[in-house]
Amino acid sequence: FQLLKRERIKKKIYGTREEARSDIFDYIEMFYNSKRRHGSSEQMSPTEYENQYYQRLGSV
Repeated sequence: FQLLKRERIKKKIYGTREEARSDIFDYIEMFYNSKRRHGSSEQMSPTEYENQYYQRLGSV
């Protein structure tokens, strides 16, 4: 979260908590690559890994 703080939060004063949440959400959605493969998740994308996780939860 260091990059988020340095690039987004410290440079801006938010009028409301909701405005801050919305801005941070937009930043994460823009920065976070949901298609990139990750070695720690058996070369699955974050979206694939999350889908598999919820499928496992549903079958328990």
